[in-house]
Amino acid sequence: MQTTPIETDVVIIGAGPAGLFAVFELGLLDLKAHLIDILDRPGGQCTELYPEKPIYDIPALPVVTGQKLVDQLMEQIKPFNPTFHFGEMAAGCTKLPDGRWKLTTDTGKELIAPVIVIAAGAGSFVPKRPPIPGIEAYEGSSVHYAVRKMESFRDKSVLIAGGGDSALDWTLNLAPIAKSLTLVHHRDGFRAQAHSVNQMRELQAAGKINFHVASVKSLHGADGQLHAATLLHHDKSEHQIDVDAFLPFFGLTIKLGPIAEFGIGLHENLIPVDTAKFESEQPGIFGIGDIITYPGKLKLILSGFHEAALMAQAAFHICRPNEKLRFQYTTSSSNLQKKLGV
Repeated sequence: MQTTPIETDVVIIGAGPAGLFAVFELGLLDLKAHLIDILDRPGGQCTELYPEKPIYDIPALPVVTGQKLVDQLMEQIKPFNPTFHFGEMAAGCTKLPDGRWKLTTDTGKELIAPVIVIAAGAGSFVPKRPPIPGIEAYEGSSVHYAVRKMESFRDKSVLIAGGGDSALDWTLNLAPIAKSLTLVHHRDGFRAQAHSVNQMRELQAAGKINFHVASVKSLHGADGQLHAATLLHHDKSEHQIDVDAFLPFFGLTIKLGPIAEFGIGLHENLIPVDTAKFESEQPGIFGIGDIITYPGKLKLILSGFHEAALMAQAAFHICRPNEKLRFQYTTSSSNLQKKLGV
């Protein structure tokens, strides 16, 4: 549990392409950034929704996949050593007496910075709740939609449901530490990476995990703690298994979430900003990428890159009010090239 707030120059909500490039533009100005994202890795929609989909309108890249673009952005920002807080949602934002902002995540973490940048795309990716009666009673105690700490599943009977990368990845990661692990999916086929499926099959063949083509019909327990689940098979037969923890991976839906309560004057679930600084109506809170609106706004990745560049220039004046901003080009500035290690 965090005891003291983290202090930094800029907190970026969202680690998609716009948020990642913002790290680069801020870094050129010696501004340190922390990024918060509800997903467990960088990339936002690019890696979550279309990692293999080709993108054709990134300048100088005739074609690039969503995943490759994110990989190259991560490589580009390495010199600035940003700090990522994955698997967390920005839950609250308050103005401090000294003019800075305190941002609180859903895990209770507190970050303090003079500048907040909202680069949350279409909003937060929120896990879909499976249609199992009474599941809400177990959420947060023995039903989990993300793995925050693997150790909390050690020596437990774990049930995982789903057929995508998250379900297979956590099957492979938790199998060595769980007392028992059961994977269920409604069909004997998966959307996950082939090598992950092959590894899962090997564990199944070795008797290290159980796999059932089935659905979870009902959960059994008391006071938020599971002790069993009933599986429903295609032939309508049922059987009960011991369960201490249930991890359903039924995909994600996109919601704006707590950002809507930040007092930033939303218009149709978008943040109105000016086009000189990309600042919201709240001084010190900026927006870039698909979550913002202004006359002529285009929802393109390249637009987010442009918005990040102008935002960083404005953020500098807030973070370093007593310093003069000297505009420099990376092609000719030895100072910037030194920062980049080139």
